[in-house]
Amino acid sequence: MRESCEKLNNQAIELAMKGEYKEAIACFIRAISLENGNHLLWFNLGITYRDSGDLEAARAAIQKSLDIDPENEETVEALSTLCFNMGDLNSAMEYCLMGLDLNPFNSHFWNNIGVIYFNQEDYGDAEEAFEQAITINPYYYDALFNLKDTYEELGNATGVAECAKRLNSLNGKQT
Repeated sequence: MRESCEKLNNQAIELAMKGEYKEAIACFIRAISLENGNHLLWFNLGITYRDSGDLEAARAAIQKSLDIDPENEETVEALSTLCFNMGDLNSAMEYCLMGLDLNPFNSHFWNNIGVIYFNQEDYGDAEEAFEQAITINPYYYDALFNLKDTYEELGNATGVAECAKRLNSLNGKQT
């Protein structure tokens, strides 16, 4: 019976879900040896490296996925988040801006930009980015939560109260 990339990919995902990262990575590498130009295999390999704690290898694999499929928003978002988690805020911002070039209505990129600005203590730009995210998706809990924190930093009590009210309604609570 011949190996298939699909079977190896599925087997690797199952192994990774059980925390068996070394074995999962070996499956992905075997699948990639069969089909080197498959962006999904590279992406899944990168996510598995990330989950195993090897962020440098994760970044290289996910970048390879993006090189193969440069218009994949999910891949760009994963790279942005990974770079942020690695402390590389400049690259994280570059990937967010690349993502917005692909889709200016992707609320996740706007939220990620806001998080980067917030971490740089640039609360004015963070506010604008979070507001853009919730304008696109009024039910985006994380962006609304982040906007509330930003309003707190800016001393905007009215904004804090409005965000708290909306967050409570999203949680199904009565205000």
